[in-house]
Amino acid sequence: MTSKIASTPTRICCIGAGYVGGPTMAMIAKQCPDILVHVVDLNQSRIDQWNSSELPVYEPGLQEVVEEARGRNLTFSTDVEGAIRDANIIFIAVNTPTKAFGIGAGRAANLEFIEKCARKIAECSTGHKVVVEKSTLPVRTAEAVKRILKSAANGATFDVLSNPEFLAEGTAVQDLLQPDRVLIGGESAAAVEQLVAVYGRWIPRDKILTTNLWSSELSKLTANAFLAQRVSSINAISALCEATGADVDEVAKAIGTDSRIGPKFLKASVGFGGSCFQKDILNLVYLCEHFGLNEVAKYWEQVVVMNDYQKKRFSARIVRTMFHTVSDKKIAIWGFAFKKDTNDTRESAAIHICRDLLEERARLTIYDPRVPESQVRSELEGIFKDALGVVSERHKQLIRDHVTVVPDAYSAAENAHAIAVLTEWDEFKKLDMERVFQGMHRPAFLFDGRNIMDACRLSEMGFEVHSIGRPSYHGNA
Repeated sequence: MTSKIASTPTRICCIGAGYVGGPTMAMIAKQCPDILVHVVDLNQSRIDQWNSSELPVYEPGLQEVVEEARGRNLTFSTDVEGAIRDANIIFIAVNTPTKAFGIGAGRAANLEFIEKCARKIAECSTGHKVVVEKSTLPVRTAEAVKRILKSAANGATFDVLSNPEFLAEGTAVQDLLQPDRVLIGGESAAAVEQLVAVYGRWIPRDKILTTNLWSSELSKLTANAFLAQRVSSINAISALCEATGADVDEVAKAIGTDSRIGPKFLKASVGFGGSCFQKDILNLVYLCEHFGLNEVAKYWEQVVVMNDYQKKRFSARIVRTMFHTVSDKKIAIWGFAFKKDTNDTRESAAIHICRDLLEERARLTIYDPRVPESQVRSELEGIFKDALGVVSERHKQLIRDHVTVVPDAYSAAENAHAIAVLTEWDEFKKLDMERVFQGMHRPAFLFDGRNIMDACRLSEMGFEVHSIGRPSYHGNA
């Protein structure tokens, strides 16, 4: 695959209009008004949303970025073939979920969509194209992509680069504007430099790191594994704090002042979620097993085991604290997204907590400011699927009869026996908690899965407050 970089104007195509492709391409279009950026997806509904005032992805500031460039040099459509033909840089930003079937089920990445993209690019391309892996992929996926592209029957040539994303949902726009680093891996210096030139329009050159393909692919998995490891580490300590009377926030602050450790990702919670952490760790585990590194695989797998334990521990604590039964009790669920400032619910801890409480026959009233009812119900049905992907009629009935989605936090808490705070939305810290308390059954339990509520103040009102890794406060009322 000899590089044949032309001096023609840069034209970008991105296949995949999801959480990565949409915001990333919108930022490139905003910062590079002379570069034509075409985002394509086969999902017509998603494309329609990108062309509307209600984007499919909620990120603070994203609407303004899209509206500045859309109609000027940013296009969203379903014309995959046309976009591929016109572009000289093609980003692949499709979903790579964990396999739910076959070899590697529960660990390996499902590369079905990546392969289909590569075959479509090979089919539609002429001349020379730079193909950029933006999706999170196992190490050496680029090798498979290159082999598929090499089979192009129309004489097209390709260079393949790895350019993993490091966006944090909720701060994606800022992460794109001022990233810690941009990582580009590739074998062709000319192709690498072509992509460096795009990012270099607004990002300092010393923050654009270049590596070989395999280092770039592995760096993405490793970065997420290290971050998730820190979360699971502090969550493990939170269990010990609850047993001993220590305060996990004080412990985290104390160790975070050590410059060798630092304060980031030491916030104890009900568990991490999102599209990347668990998927990437399991991918890393599978990769280690594939190369016979079983001890390494077990080490990283424990990060996920601890995260699952933290969620189960929280659910069990609710049941145990509420006199060992939540059957027919109303529990308000405040927050369903996996973190604040996003509408993403993938692997959200709230899904798992709700499942456990539903199995105990609790009645749930769910409120999230950004997650619609259809998405809540879809996620709950998904968590109850069996190995064949089927939801039993019993579980469907359980969701229909025991789940209500409401428009605000006050409605969720009205006549509730307990509140479970599962997403750290800022609005929950600003509510009139006296009003909330007056509308609840006694004792009024509050389980803070994000440690954002003022437990001492709430206790003085009469709430019984149980937080992560902190002493419980029993209400005075």
